[in-house]
Amino acid sequence: MRVALFVTCLVDQLFPHTGQAASDLLRRLGVAVEFPPAQTCCGQVAFNDGFWDEARPLARALVEAFDHADAVVAPSGSCAAMVREFYPVLLRDDPGWAARARQVGRRTYELTEFLVDVLGVDEVGARFPYRVAYHPSCHGLRALGLREQPLRLLRHVRELDLRTLQGAEECCGFGGMFAVKFAALSAAMLETKIAAIEESAAEFVTATDVSCLMHIDGGLRRRGSSVRAVHIAEILAAQ
Repeated sequence: MRVALFVTCLVDQLFPHTGQAASDLLRRLGVAVEFPPAQTCCGQVAFNDGFWDEARPLARALVEAFDHADAVVAPSGSCAAMVREFYPVLLRDDPGWAARARQVGRRTYELTEFLVDVLGVDEVGARFPYRVAYHPSCHGLRALGLREQPLRLLRHVRELDLRTLQGAEECCGFGGMFAVKFAALSAAMLETKIAAIEESAAEFVTATDVSCLMHIDGGLRRRGSSVRAVHIAEILAAQ
């Protein structure tokens, strides 16, 4: 099977090692991975902030870039949800583009969703000998219904000690522009999440979205915590 890697803005610009880990993992499982160079931002930030006119050209460009892919895989539940769930809404006034967006959306998956639900994989041959807490990112959990897929994969990683995270399904407080517009509330939510992570005695916290992990890792570092954030792709690619 050939898949197109939808690398996302944050991975491309700030966390390229996460994109490389996702690519390495897929190739290790026998998947042919390509990177369409015309891909761009999915427009989620503009869309969420009400700038739909600015988001539409980005949506059309991304649909065009991935139009012929057998499957589109993103190391991000948030960006995958934007394409799958919200592009048809964003482009609804243009039936032709809306139809193309729905077609691409049906073939778009978050990484762990693709591994478990499409490839039928639980065991990826990973080894990560550390205590790990898993944070379910909001868009993956609530928009895509990702609940068991990441956990199934983590439970099959050799020597990984999966810790229970109290209030795991509560938001970390990032939410894109939410963290800017409601900084005090965002910080309070982050403090609650960090307290739960530290209480779990985890050495690492993981998630399916680097945006959440960036937010959490910043809070951990400001507290002087030794816990570090790592994307689930990097754990699954570790050997």
